[in-house]
Amino acid sequence: MSLAVVHSRALDGLRAPAVTVEVHLANGLPSFTLVGLAETEVKESRERVRAALQTSGLEFPANKRITVNLAPAELPKESGRFDLPIALGLLAASGQLDAARLADFEFAGELSLAGELRPVRGALAMALALRRDDTTSPRALVLPAESAAHAAQVGGRSVLAATHLLDVVRALLPGDAATALPAACAAAPAPAVALPDLRDVKGQAAAKRALEIAAVGGHSLLMVGPPGSGKSMLAQRFAGLLPPLTHEEALESAAVLSLTGAFVPLAWGQRVLRAPHHSASPAALVGGGSPPRPGEISLAHHGVLFLDELPEFAKASLEALREPLETGRITISRAARQAEFPARFQLLAAMNPCPCGHLGSPLRACRCTPDTVARYQGRLSGPLLDRIDLQVEVPAVAPEALERAPDGEASAPVAARVAAARGRALQRQGGLNASLAGAALERHAALDSAGAEFLRNAAARLGWSARSWHRVLRIARSIADLAGSDTIALPHLAEAIQYRRVLAVQ
Repeated sequence: MSLAVVHSRALDGLRAPAVTVEVHLANGLPSFTLVGLAETEVKESRERVRAALQTSGLEFPANKRITVNLAPAELPKESGRFDLPIALGLLAASGQLDAARLADFEFAGELSLAGELRPVRGALAMALALRRDDTTSPRALVLPAESAAHAAQVGGRSVLAATHLLDVVRALLPGDAATALPAACAAAPAPAVALPDLRDVKGQAAAKRALEIAAVGGHSLLMVGPPGSGKSMLAQRFAGLLPPLTHEEALESAAVLSLTGAFVPLAWGQRVLRAPHHSASPAALVGGGSPPRPGEISLAHHGVLFLDELPEFAKASLEALREPLETGRITISRAARQAEFPARFQLLAAMNPCPCGHLGSPLRACRCTPDTVARYQGRLSGPLLDRIDLQVEVPAVAPEALERAPDGEASAPVAARVAAARGRALQRQGGLNASLAGAALERHAALDSAGAEFLRNAAARLGWSARSWHRVLRIARSIADLAGSDTIALPHLAEAIQYRRVLAVQ
């Protein structure tokens, strides 16, 4: 009898808990048993491993009773990431490589029938988990070459790349016969892509102002206007107003994207803009499936989520936005397991004021009845609208007026103002204004007696909830930061109130 132990990682949401792969060989009726709450694709690794060993010229212990245990047993295991550790465990247990050297590494990789290593999902999540774990006995992470290039972005941990099973076997041979695996190198980020410029949008000064305020404080924004008024153009230019991601933000964003294979190393550090179609299901938007995968709101983590034609989304999809807008996280619960994903995105939404789109337009008459308009706008629930910080009207502009209008302000000076205002907020409170709450909100968004009286009167007349009250204070704080003011003055408060009145919360 012989036993070998190999270290690997599973995926559980954005977590990558450690998994111990135990391979036991014994005399008896030949068999290959795999235990440890393995999904179907993990159980199928038996045939991939058998073929990969044989085509690579290695010996498969076909005359032994093979038992492979993936511990801990209560943690579900999925995907082909355990092919490589299972194969190495079989080789170590049968004496074909140095079993003692396995303790210095963690392995993950899917095997082809010819022994080539194929990339696996969640390489960044595995590297992040390995970095967070106890470093008293650090291990190197061995991955397929493509996955290793992703994991190398984490830094601070040795990531080794392999293209074939034999490469790993040679690295684990005893003594001087071993051939070291090459260290993975992070791909150099691509040159900054020229984003659409705000200069292209003529007119719409109020909407541009709201866009700038949203960029400063991290606020969500709803634009309401007829078709062709520039709502989508404004949304596409929003990312150009935001500062670059920090290293940790870029890591978190890339780790979530890597769970679905959407991470592109050349796009490292760039804010993502996710714009799902309004036919997206609730599971596509918030995540789901078995095992749970992140949805659009998590894939937009530290980026922008743009929902065009907002009332056309399914009601269940829209209501699912309420929790992550407040908490910045989404928890997906299923009967067998639960997964949590980060979802600190910035919401931009656009909608027509009515089904025909021309309510209030000076260019075309609206064909909708008041009841039709009320039903259309009523697709957005009061609790959801209450959570959208800024609501701004984007009116239609006549073609002749558009032709005569000068170019708008370019994105660069607006981005400079946003960066300066964000810097004030970060220096003052260590976070964006949209995340202010509790004692921090009372301290940094304090009002004088005149301002407090003005806000109380507005809240009473408009029937605001306590949430709306707090959101107005956060918006006013962002406006004050743009003005370079340490305190919130009455004009800042008055402007903030105007951004809560486009659609009445019923």
